[in-house]
Amino acid sequence: MIPGNGEDAGTIPRHSSLRLVTYDTNEARRELLDEIVRAADELAEALAAIGEAYEMVDDDSADRLETEVFAPIQAAYGRAKKTHAAFAATFGLPPAAFLPASPGHPSQGAAGFLRAGVEAVTRADTILSELQDSMRPAEVGDPALRAGLAETRQLLAVVRSRAVAFARTLGR
Repeated sequence: MIPGNGEDAGTIPRHSSLRLVTYDTNEARRELLDEIVRAADELAEALAAIGEAYEMVDDDSADRLETEVFAPIQAAYGRAKKTHAAFAATFGLPPAAFLPASPGHPSQGAAGFLRAGVEAVTRADTILSELQDSMRPAEVGDPALRAGLAETRQLLAVVRSRAVAFARTLGR
């Protein structure tokens, strides 16, 4: 017996930090997954907004918008969902249900939807950036998770400049 402990030396005391580490690691993994969901929800919002902008512009502009802005967001959204699912499966955690977002009011027009989409992409990138900077993916994650987050952010890197360039041509 450990003096003053009242438990066998061969068992882990209830107040042991070993139990806390296990709990903290699992909790940290869940929180990490929640952050990925938050970022993916922002990307779903961006997709909905850009999709509405697509419906409001002429065919040539719609094709450009789809190729230059929508496609990278869609790829990033897919990558974030895949990263989430793989990480959750690796550690036996439940997968998230990703839901489509509402685009907003049509009165904002194509330029407003484009702006809303870019703002949602910026929020998603900020969430992912803060997650990477926190070092949690390195502490409780795995290389595939870190690669997935990096790839998602890389896909988003082109969106803002392309959207700004596209916005300059609206109404011409």
